[in-house]
Amino acid sequence: MSSTTLAAPSLLQLRRAVPTDAAEADRKLDALRALLRDELRDGIVLGYSGGVDSAFLAKIAQEELGERAVAVVALSASYAAREKEAALVLAEEIGIRLRTVATNELENDDYAANPTNRCYFCKEELFVHLRRVADEIGIPHIAYGAIADDLGDHRPGAVAAEKYGARAPLQEVMLSKAEIRLLSKRLDLPTWDKPSLACLSSRIPYGTPVTADLLARLDRCEEFLHDLGFRQVRVRHHDTIARIEIERGEFVRVLDDGVADSIVARFKELGYTYVSLDLAGYKTGSMNAHLAARLPAA
Repeated sequence: MSSTTLAAPSLLQLRRAVPTDAAEADRKLDALRALLRDELRDGIVLGYSGGVDSAFLAKIAQEELGERAVAVVALSASYAAREKEAALVLAEEIGIRLRTVATNELENDDYAANPTNRCYFCKEELFVHLRRVADEIGIPHIAYGAIADDLGDHRPGAVAAEKYGARAPLQEVMLSKAEIRLLSKRLDLPTWDKPSLACLSSRIPYGTPVTADLLARLDRCEEFLHDLGFRQVRVRHHDTIARIEIERGEFVRVLDDGVADSIVARFKELGYTYVSLDLAGYKTGSMNAHLAARLPAA
């Protein structure tokens, strides 16, 4: 590699560079607070993962609703262990009431078969539990962290949300990811520049069955890369091949002395025959690349 080659900007650099209208973000934050105080004043039970969006919503809901805001962490095989622990710690720092529930989407054959609408069955399982918790503690509304950016994307979970009456306050006031990051930074939330999250099942191609063993393997693979210092990570499963997605700016680190060899050795221990680095770099939703051709026209 030439010494004059410039590394691609990292996602963190891009986040800091994204132009965001602060006044517009403030206006939407005011609208969110008003929505919580008025329409949702009797309380919400919130599906909470500790990611950028749900952490921000938990923070604002706690400030506006106090004890009438409850965050629920769904303990699932598709939820990375590192993320679960971080979410629990952050909820305590925010001060929001916290509940945990064990979700069992893997026991649903419709989910485990991994169809293109897999997320519908995952969200359905979540919303059933949220509604149960809400009924137990006498809170009328359930909510989740969908945002404006999700509109128009392939989001089967939104169909489940409509079915179960789950509100999406961030989306209702049209807050974008960039705006939520800006506002989160002002609120001193450590998630303001956190990499995007997705369940571990999103690493598995549609049609390939989702199993607890496979999810655990992917979790251990990504945990290993995080321990090496890689921040934005996806390990995509393709039978005997593990396809690693990281930011292009970090490609050079893979070539550091011994790093590539240690990754290959660890991944082979975990059951992969081949280990590849995707030269396109990290891309959210990359498993949806050929989805449009497979879905019926709207």
